[in-house]
Amino acid sequence: MKRNEKRTGFPLTINGITHFVEKVEPGQTLLDYVRSIGLTGAKEGCKEGECGACALLWVEEKEGKSCLRAINSCLIPIVAAAHREIYTVEVLAEGDRLCDAQRVMVEEGGSQCGYCTPGFVVTLFAEQSDRKEGKVDLGSLSGNLCRCTGYRPIKDAALRLHSLKSDHPLFKRLSNPPPRLEKVLFESGPERFLRPTTLDELWELFHLYPEARWAAGMTDLSVERNILFRRFPCLISLEGITKLRIFSESSRGIEIGAGLSLREIEERLRTIPNPPPGFAEWFPLFASPLIRNRATLGGNLATASPVGDSAPLLLVLQARLLILSPKGSREIPLEKFFLGYRKTILQPGEVIVSVWIPKPYPSIVRFYKVAKRQSDDIATVSMAAAVDLDPDGFIQSIRLAFGGVAEKPIRVEPVEQELIGKPWELPVIRQAKLKLNDSLSPIDDHRGSRSYRVALTQNLLEKFYWQTPILPHKTSFG
Repeated sequence: MKRNEKRTGFPLTINGITHFVEKVEPGQTLLDYVRSIGLTGAKEGCKEGECGACALLWVEEKEGKSCLRAINSCLIPIVAAAHREIYTVEVLAEGDRLCDAQRVMVEEGGSQCGYCTPGFVVTLFAEQSDRKEGKVDLGSLSGNLCRCTGYRPIKDAALRLHSLKSDHPLFKRLSNPPPRLEKVLFESGPERFLRPTTLDELWELFHLYPEARWAAGMTDLSVERNILFRRFPCLISLEGITKLRIFSESSRGIEIGAGLSLREIEERLRTIPNPPPGFAEWFPLFASPLIRNRATLGGNLATASPVGDSAPLLLVLQARLLILSPKGSREIPLEKFFLGYRKTILQPGEVIVSVWIPKPYPSIVRFYKVAKRQSDDIATVSMAAAVDLDPDGFIQSIRLAFGGVAEKPIRVEPVEQELIGKPWELPVIRQAKLKLNDSLSPIDDHRGSRSYRVALTQNLLEKFYWQTPILPHKTSFG
């Protein structure tokens, strides 16, 4: 490919019909497109992935087979959906026969104005297609908001799905392979979107477009586009690169590909007997299921937000990052990755390949997140803590990491050093709380004052004490 070479047009399949898309506006989203062709069940609500009114289904791979994922179509540029297989709420009913998710919503009175209903139905449909042992996870609805009906009838509708067995044609389609993501070279007006499928292609494109910005799940970049009206002259998507989707475990630790979505990581961790502790508490607090279906671990770290949810947990697990560029590779501790507010050590052309979590894991790990609401919100303060106690209850090792108390995620090593070798007792912890006040200098902003943030960190440390038994125990996932 030459730098000035223009490529336009790409295919995607919507409700079984293949469309060839070209001449679309640079800022057009998948939601905009499906509505432009008359599929108006999905709605625009928040434009930042919080309400779920825009939910659509698309087909992805899971354990070598196909599965249906509910996604926020307002956060996906139409070109990022190239070669995808997409389904909207309009095809869930079979003629005059409603699908199970639609029928139970009607029978339980789960719809009033109807604005949010298609999003709820899409999420329930995806959950029903992927359920285990006949159970529908009510937590799957935490990314869908309803402003008029109330959640009790919607909850009742979801519970009804527990006992229903469906032979819906879309469920049968899942026995076939998922679509393959092909290379995309697209230009529209002043913007380019490029999606390589190998690292060699990635380096070639970066050589041609050194100003390009990496893109993964785009749950963060799309908010900038939708809300702040930012435009990106050239985006190179990492989504099609298999090398970034590795997942392996050995006696030394576990390696998690930076390009895996959080949903995929959650599912894969459930398949191993001894996953890293702390993740079971962490996943439900990381945005919503709709966001976790798209957001990647590498993307969350690379944005370097001081309130990013993944950094504190990975810091106490002593995670390391494998970073690759055309010049070679390097491996660094995560605590050296963040330089400041939205700044990292990544050099132009470097990409995070994977996250390495070494064994042995800490005996006890906890993750806490304080926000305006429990689910699907930005943290005011987050904390992860890991501790190993000896048989007599003395602290062998301890790591404390915080988000939202500095310009970057941090560990408080002075407090950690103060605690090592001391008994796991309340007076010791309360003394450490005082030292936290000296070690942290949080900012004041609209989410909380400095004094409020310091008080939160102190109370979270004491909460960790009360939730930690005197003797170590083996933690399990799920």
